[in-house]
Amino acid sequence: MLVETYLGDYPWNQLAEQARASERLGFDSIVASEIARDSFITLTLAATSTTRARLATSVTIAFPRSPMIVAYASRNLHDLSDGRFALGLGTQVKGHIERRFSSAFSPPGPRLREYIGALRAIWRSWDTGERLNFQGKYYSFTLMTPEFSPPPSELPPIPVHIAAVNEYNIQLAGEVCDGLRVHPFATPAYARDVILPNVRKGAARVGRDLAGFELSAGGFIATGETDEEIEEAREQARYRIAFYGSTRTYLPVLEHHDWGALNEDLRALIAQERWSELGSVVPDSVLDTFCVAANYEDLPERFAAQWQGLADSVTLPMPKTPLEPGSEREARFLHLIQRMREIPRTHAHGAAT
Repeated sequence: MLVETYLGDYPWNQLAEQARASERLGFDSIVASEIARDSFITLTLAATSTTRARLATSVTIAFPRSPMIVAYASRNLHDLSDGRFALGLGTQVKGHIERRFSSAFSPPGPRLREYIGALRAIWRSWDTGERLNFQGKYYSFTLMTPEFSPPPSELPPIPVHIAAVNEYNIQLAGEVCDGLRVHPFATPAYARDVILPNVRKGAARVGRDLAGFELSAGGFIATGETDEEIEEAREQARYRIAFYGSTRTYLPVLEHHDWGALNEDLRALIAQERWSELGSVVPDSVLDTFCVAANYEDLPERFAAQWQGLADSVTLPMPKTPLEPGSEREARFLHLIQRMREIPRTHAHGAAT
């Protein structure tokens, strides 16, 4: 499988060096999230400091931005990186769209479908000279003059992946996307019982072969060079599980395991603004279902035992302290990446069934 790493929240003047280090260690893909930073700006720094690794957003929040804005930014990054960019889109929940971004909220699945169609219509108009005439329920694009059109691209098309939890969007990925970025708040059982069947269902609806489709998954991974680092990462995962588990958007994952009551307990704490106590509500049994925790030596086997056949790419954290080139520490980490890469990919590929 492909092995990715997130370009973390390092100081801005260290991001380029961190991207270079990630590529030197052999990661197949460098990923930028969008929490307190703009994912496009983060990957611009990575694009200018790397030459091989794929650069992907996971994810760029779609709806506060016009598809035209995202089309330009994506094309710019694709050109800058010589065709190494992959666009990952996410919808975000209603409260954030309306109250954090001050944007209009509408049914996210149908709107995201139209969003992707608009992006590809814009890119197609630039590459072929075809008149831009995209008109839908949520978006309309009918003006594109030569002055504002980038020259036709000689690079491969920009892959479009989406993040999805509910069945509609999972099927949408199977229908029209190049990949699905499964949220870390997912379990092997949910991937096997809900995600893969719905990806295949979406593909079958349009008679699509899933060869080349990428499923990025693996839940939370807690690893490190010492027991203390692993335990710290495990507790961080516990809090993230509590945070996501408190929202109704992710309730289907909990309900799949008959853990729906956990959502109510977490929401009660948030209503009292007891944020620091969220993790205390998540028992070890829930944590261990969402999170694979192991040292570098044991991680590939433990991860494969839970996720083999359910993912095409997995995200690993960089070591907490920098690795000196040629050191034993670096050799151990390189060996970890190689062993993770040897884990077989999903069974989703081939003819949709």
